[in-house]
Amino acid sequence: MLLERARVQEEAQVEILESLEVFPSTLPTRRESAYAAWVSISVGCNNTCTFCIVPALRGKEKDRRTGDILAEVQALVAEGVVEVTLLGQNVNAYGQDIGDRQAFSKLLRACGGIDGLERVRFTSPHPKDFTDDVIAAMAETPNVMHQLHMPLQSGSDAVLRAMKRSYRQERYLGIIEKVRAAMPDAAISTDIIVGFPGETDEDFEQTMHVVREARFAQAFTFQYSKRPGTPAAEMEGQIPKAVVQERYLRLTALQEEISWEENKKQVGRTVEVLVAEGEGRKDQHTDRLSGRAPDSRLVHFTRPEQPVRPGDMVTVELTYAAPHHLLAEGPLGVRRTRAGDAWELRQAQGAAKAAGVMLGLPKVGVPAPLAVSDAPACR
Repeated sequence: MLLERARVQEEAQVEILESLEVFPSTLPTRRESAYAAWVSISVGCNNTCTFCIVPALRGKEKDRRTGDILAEVQALVAEGVVEVTLLGQNVNAYGQDIGDRQAFSKLLRACGGIDGLERVRFTSPHPKDFTDDVIAAMAETPNVMHQLHMPLQSGSDAVLRAMKRSYRQERYLGIIEKVRAAMPDAAISTDIIVGFPGETDEDFEQTMHVVREARFAQAFTFQYSKRPGTPAAEMEGQIPKAVVQERYLRLTALQEEISWEENKKQVGRTVEVLVAEGEGRKDQHTDRLSGRAPDSRLVHFTRPEQPVRPGDMVTVELTYAAPHHLLAEGPLGVRRTRAGDAWELRQAQGAAKAAGVMLGLPKVGVPAPLAVSDAPACR
């Protein structure tokens, strides 16, 4: 989950041991964002992927009680949060620990009944646990976004078997087909590992085939590297670096082309963007603002004359597409939100930036000195 948060936030993440054993609902919350939050619904993992160290570090999956999750979400909404991401190592396996295989879809629907919660996302699901009831919940719950990040890792059945990923290419593409049938506007992203031990040219071509068929909006691609303590690190058939690099470049070039083509299809659409803080690195130099569309695509738009705060919603018409973002002219409308109010209040209070978004943990480093007290010391 640290890797997932680092991928999304594009910065290093840290946790302490207690956070792996006690759910965040037992800890004081202090979040970096006034308008969006992560909510853990489980810890640990029951899978044994040969490239992953998580099961050895975190143990078996343990699910939070649904009531505790919903209570945390409701508390966040009361503080002004409008977007929540449900987080788990295999988030859609939620319920196996409590004996309810439809618990995750029920949780999504329950989030749909929380007044003031405008956007619900989740990450990352595992293809083996992705069921039709989850697809139906996504399609039928208005505040669950039509956005899915589902790791592929490889398109080759042989490599998936070596990875101990308990699905195959046909199963994965079947899920994509069902998601698109229920939600034609869904944006689907993925993770892919290139150069896993034993990967042949044919294996790699199978991955390229899946990428062409799935037409991901975005893919996070990684060159395989040994991770001490994992079975894959000891496997025969380690791929030479030059071969891995060549395959990686071919894959990223293909995905870049597909991402651009898929983004071009968005031009002319009118979407509501949740204004974000820090999403657009060039915003200060281009006099624009940035945020996320419902499908999580990054949108940059011209700054309007009226004040717009992070957490507010703007309606824009998309006018230009690049592989990794979309552009829009000035907003067609601005909707001030409680999240924007919360952001404004935090700014007025001069709140110090928090260290993380999920656990409300203290910052890493030497603690600040304690305030001097006039009270007598304990003897």
